[in-house]
Amino acid sequence: MFDLILGVARADERIRAVYMNGSRTNRHAPKDLFQDYDIVYVVTQTKPFYEDKSWIDRFGERLYMQCPDEMDALLGQETDWDACYGWLIQFADGNRLDLHVEPAEKNHFLEDKLCVTLLDKDGILPPIPEPSDEAYWVKRPSAGEYRATCNEFWWCLNNVAKGLWRDEIPYVQDMINCHVRTQLTKMLSWKVGVLTDFQVSCGKSGKYMHRWLPADWWTRFLQTYGGGTAEDIWRAVFVMCDLFDEAARDVGAALGFSYEEEEAANGRWHLAHVRGLAKDAESYDA
Repeated sequence: MFDLILGVARADERIRAVYMNGSRTNRHAPKDLFQDYDIVYVVTQTKPFYEDKSWIDRFGERLYMQCPDEMDALLGQETDWDACYGWLIQFADGNRLDLHVEPAEKNHFLEDKLCVTLLDKDGILPPIPEPSDEAYWVKRPSAGEYRATCNEFWWCLNNVAKGLWRDEIPYVQDMINCHVRTQLTKMLSWKVGVLTDFQVSCGKSGKYMHRWLPADWWTRFLQTYGGGTAEDIWRAVFVMCDLFDEAARDVGAALGFSYEEEEAANGRWHLAHVRGLAKDAESYDA
């Protein structure tokens, strides 16, 4: 793939430099067959490349692809194809190429610390330090961020409770995975930060947290992904509560933040109470 990527660049006078970013430049990212090739061609102009897309045929047989800038335009979002244009390509041989073209005067080379120069015909790319994922390290929270995360976690669970009582499973799953889980993952990432002095990245959606969390914590985190029945979800929700409560206490103690124990206790009580209500209950006190 690298021979192909660089061969195309060397043979095309419109392409003046090539750089790579993403997981392949991150020494902490696991190496496997599904790693994308995140490549940027620095070109004289982007327009000839996006107007005649036949040039990408030289990369091989495609299964399918996406042009995200065109998708944004279809959705009515503002785009500037002359500043940057991209193709996300899945090939029949299993390789995936995330390819972008951008003009030399508007390149984003220095904006990402995970960039590596692969080719520079004219010396237009400035020197850059060794690639580092420092920009993605877990950030130490402020007291306000910590407090807001705790409140959001316990507050959103009341929507989960009433949704489960009503058997509104799609709504419940949305509340859990788009709201509650976000706060849990954030708190667990701060726990990782405390354990590592905030010098590691947990990866997108916390996918690398297992490297630093105690093994039983990671097992419990996976148990928070409940099934499609109300009973499965109830079990997962209470695992979430236990895990969040423990992590929040640890993070708060380590960073000198006050944890609202009454809020947590009342939130848990409300969940348990709603879980015990009969489906035909006509009052909260039934």
